[in-house]
Amino acid sequence: MDKKIHTKPEDKIAVDPTTHVPTVYGDDWQSETTSIGSSLYRGLEENGRRYQTLSHKEYLIPSDEKQFETYEAGHLVALVMDSDHDNPLFRAPVKDPKHILDLGTGLGNWAIDVADMFPTTTVRGVDLFPPPVTWMPPNCILEVDNITEEWTWNEPQDLIHMRIMIGAFDDAEWTRVYQQCYDNIRPGGWIEQLEASPYIECDDNSLPADNILHSWGPALSACGKRAGRPLETIDMMQDAFRKAGFVDICEKEYKWPIGPWARDQKYKEAGTVNYQHWMSGMEGWAMWLLCKFGAPEPWSHDEVIVYVAKLRAELNNPRYHTYERAYVFFSFFFFFFFFFLFFAEFVVWV
Repeated sequence: MDKKIHTKPEDKIAVDPTTHVPTVYGDDWQSETTSIGSSLYRGLEENGRRYQTLSHKEYLIPSDEKQFETYEAGHLVALVMDSDHDNPLFRAPVKDPKHILDLGTGLGNWAIDVADMFPTTTVRGVDLFPPPVTWMPPNCILEVDNITEEWTWNEPQDLIHMRIMIGAFDDAEWTRVYQQCYDNIRPGGWIEQLEASPYIECDDNSLPADNILHSWGPALSACGKRAGRPLETIDMMQDAFRKAGFVDICEKEYKWPIGPWARDQKYKEAGTVNYQHWMSGMEGWAMWLLCKFGAPEPWSHDEVIVYVAKLRAELNNPRYHTYERAYVFFSFFFFFFFFFLFFAEFVVWV
C-alpha cells in the first residue's frame, strides 16, 4: 500500500507579520565549504549561456557557473526543509549501503555530502556535464555519462537518487531511466526522487490575481509540452515508479517558501535560500524553453531577460507570500525474502 506522509495540500505556512524590509534577501547564503570553479569543459554557447554537448539532444538547463550556483542553492533548500530529521539527505530507510547512485548530480553536492555521511559506501554521481569540483571524499566518484543510454556500471545499488530532474527527458526516456533504475537496484534497495512544481503558488491571496508571477508556470509548462519535455514531473513520478516495478511507494509533500516571509524559523531559513535559488535560476530555467518554444513565436534573448527582470522584481516584494510545491517519492525493489523484514521494521520516521 502506498503511503502519504504528513504535509497535506491544505496545510498553510504561518506568515511572519514582522517581515517588512527584505534585508535578509541578501547574498550570504552560500555554503562555506563549496567553491564555484571556472575551469569547465567547453559546451555549446547559446543566448549567453553554456549547455552540455554530450547528449545528441539539447538539454533545457544550462551547464555553467550561474547554473552551478543555482544547484547549490537548491541543495541547501532541500537540506533546510528536512533539517529536523537525523538524515536530511534522503528519506528512504537505507541501512549499511555499499553502493549509492545519484542521477543528475549537478554540482555534486548531494553525492559529496552522502559520501561524507557513509565513508565506507561508494557514492557515484552522474551528469551530462563535469561539475567544477576541486575536492571530494575518496569514496565519491563524479562521472560524465548519459543515463538514457545503457548504463556502464554493474554494481547493484542500495539507493538510486534523483532530484530536480524536471524537464530532463521525454516520456520514452523517462520510462527507460526508471526501468534501468529497477534493473540496477539490489533486492531490498531503494529509489528516491525529489521534484518541484514549475508553478508559483500563494495560499492567502496576498499575490494579486493579475500579477505576472502567475504567468511563469503556465508559460514554461506550455513550452515544455511543445518541446516534448513535460515539466509536471511531480504528477507522473508515482505512476512511473509503479510501472517500472517498484512497490509500497511513499510520498511526502512540501511547500518551499520563496522569501523569508514565514513565521516558523525553518521555513524562514528555507525561504531565504529559495529566494536566492529563484533569483539565480530563473534566467537559465526560462531561456532555452522560451527562445525555442515560446508562443505565439519564439522569444528573443532580450525578451527573456526583460521578463525575468520583472519576475525578480515581484518576487522581491515581501508582501507576497509565495511558495513552490515539492514532492519526494521513495520506494523499494520488492523481493520476497525482504517482505516480512520490511514490514516488521518500517515505521513512519518522517
